[in-house]
Amino acid sequence: MAGNSEEARMVVATEKELLKKFLDPLKVCKRYKPKFGQGNKEEGVSLPQFLDLYGADPFYAWCGLDSELMYAAHKAAGGMTSVYRQLGIGCEHLFREVIINSTGYTDRASAAWSYKTKTGAGKDKTLSLDGRLKLEDIQDAAVKQRVESWLAEYCRILGAEVPAHGAVFEVRQGYKSKDSKRQNGDIDNIAVAWAQGYMPVFAIFSAQIDGDLVLRYRNSRGGMLVGRTDGASTVSLFAFTRDVLGFNLSDFFRRNSPAIKKEVHETLEALLSA
Repeated sequence: MAGNSEEARMVVATEKELLKKFLDPLKVCKRYKPKFGQGNKEEGVSLPQFLDLYGADPFYAWCGLDSELMYAAHKAAGGMTSVYRQLGIGCEHLFREVIINSTGYTDRASAAWSYKTKTGAGKDKTLSLDGRLKLEDIQDAAVKQRVESWLAEYCRILGAEVPAHGAVFEVRQGYKSKDSKRQNGDIDNIAVAWAQGYMPVFAIFSAQIDGDLVLRYRNSRGGMLVGRTDGASTVSLFAFTRDVLGFNLSDFFRRNSPAIKKEVHETLEALLSA
């Protein structure tokens, strides 16, 4: 590459910075407090406020629900949802940073993709996915060649023509839900991505995903990468990041597992106490 192109490349994030990208969203969970229907309390309801609220309710007080254990149960139930949500956001941030590091994008905007659509009320709405491999913006020649080969192979599997611009990714920590509304939204994203010259891919960090979902998305010509340590780069997310992007994501998690476990355990302890 020419000297000017080399100078224009983004600064590659260090391992410490990548870990921070992944863990920062999780810290939100430690501050989680349930709202108990008190919509005006954005910060949530504290334990003393809860005891006052439930203690002043005759029925709940008679039933003994005005207790620290009840508060802890609510906190844990809502907090678990928050943990999964924030873990997903951490996965998005980490995956996008890996793309930026590997491709040498000169503009971080190249790693994102969005499109405008209309709501049922006719208002404009912007929808976005979590990562993009934009062929014309990839600076690293070796990575670009591997991405092109991977696209060609995946399109052969899907029975689709190779897209002009590359691939876009919806990143999730896991996918256990069978929410039909979410699935329909995903199918819409798949159609729009193909129409705009990108192959849509779901990058799932966990290996836990319903086989029926994988089949439905692939039948809709959506790619699917899951968090398994075996398999080809058209199946395994970890094989894809290693063999196509040149970043060993599974080794990254193995090296940093003690720090990640510590943060998660501290978060769970905070959520499971009143």
